[in-house]
Amino acid sequence: MANLPPLSLYIHIPWCVQKCPYCDFNSHALKGEVPHEEYVQHLLNDLDDDLPLTSGREVGTIFIGGGTPSLLSSEAMQMLLDGVRARLPLSPTAEITMEANPGTVEADRFSGYQRAGINRISIGVQSFSSQKLERLGRIHGPDEAKRAAKLAEDLGLRSFNLDLMHGLPDQSLEEALDDLRQAIALNPPHLSWYQLTIEPNTLFASRPPRLPDDDDLWDIFEQGHQLLSAAGYQQYETSAYAKPGYRCEHNLNYWRFGDYLGIGCGAHGKLTQPDGTIIRTTKTRHPRGFMAGKYLDKRHEVADAEKPFEFFMNRFRLLEAAPRAEYQRYTGLPESSVRAQLDDALAKGYLTETAEYWQITEKGRLFLNSLLELFLAE
Repeated sequence: MANLPPLSLYIHIPWCVQKCPYCDFNSHALKGEVPHEEYVQHLLNDLDDDLPLTSGREVGTIFIGGGTPSLLSSEAMQMLLDGVRARLPLSPTAEITMEANPGTVEADRFSGYQRAGINRISIGVQSFSSQKLERLGRIHGPDEAKRAAKLAEDLGLRSFNLDLMHGLPDQSLEEALDDLRQAIALNPPHLSWYQLTIEPNTLFASRPPRLPDDDDLWDIFEQGHQLLSAAGYQQYETSAYAKPGYRCEHNLNYWRFGDYLGIGCGAHGKLTQPDGTIIRTTKTRHPRGFMAGKYLDKRHEVADAEKPFEFFMNRFRLLEAAPRAEYQRYTGLPESSVRAQLDDALAKGYLTETAEYWQITEKGRLFLNSLLELFLAE
């Protein structure tokens, strides 16, 4: 299986100023100073351990997530990306994204990130309402969010994204649309607009706030989608909108079932080997264990019986057509292994099929779980 999937790199920075009540990501409230250079050295050691799994492939995208990566100094970011470039062939046109919170974005520091190689920033705005931001435990205000967006635009980066949430505690339709209008006014090339959900093991799970009901959520989505479409944004994934030419290449690689190295606390990786074996890795979650040099938590091979579900679970989040040839290329399995399930999905109206592509239908999107269940291993 020499025709391997494209390769990306995810890097996790685990610290935040404080933990938000809705957050179930692997993030840890900062106690004391960020161990900038020490953590970067552990990241590069972790990468060294995984290099044999990459088959010498070029990396097309890098995403630095968290936590709050913008707590890392620009000098440490330079050291990190220099170290990555010394170890991996990096595409000359690689998209290199860093997540940032508006409260931790400073102009001089950010130009340093840009010099290190960051060419796309994803800003965690969440809302432009001071009251809602406070309820979400955010450390920034609306003015800081607008300032961060303006800074990203003025730097002349390749792109920037604003993260915005809807369905917030006690949020009305008009409040949700007002947030969206303010985001659109900042003219980001990319907008991630997603619904707040209550996740287990979060503060909101133990003390649930009152959220809008399903009818209100549908109105927010429907009218918000119209606003975004009218402003020139195209929806290409469940909660992702972009102006033409500005889709997030890193996330597209995830949804297309591409490969990715995952380094840093709690990071996940998926790496296809030349013989078709797919290896999944999970790194040690807690910074204490990770920085003691114990990087790998789990590693396993994906069974052939699980590959169809994993492939379609990712692929059908995207609204674009799925090339039929990629099923075999990315799973190592012939299309005949899922022909019966595909015929069932076609008969139910969840998909359409041409000689080249599968396309999820409107009905398939509405009944996505039912569609994916067809591909579950028995």
